[in-house]
Amino acid sequence: MGCHPNISHDRFPRQGDFLDRRVKVMFNYGGPEFEGVVVRDDIEEPGLAIIRLDDGRHVMTTECQYSLAALPAA
Repeated sequence: MGCHPNISHDRFPRQGDFLDRRVKVMFNYGGPEFEGVVVRDDIEEPGLAIIRLDDGRHVMTTECQYSLAALPAA
């Protein structure tokens, strides 16, 4: 357990441009590709970023490689 000055019941770190963006994810620089959505993209401490994969799992960006997914054609 822990606590952080930027996180409380009424405070959360400011979020960056990747929040709510679709991304492609892979692990160990290869293998199958997954897609998901960035659900956390801290631009201030503690600096965490989390992706919710389409299969329901959550992964931190320090545990995978990711890039923005292509936007659907208009």
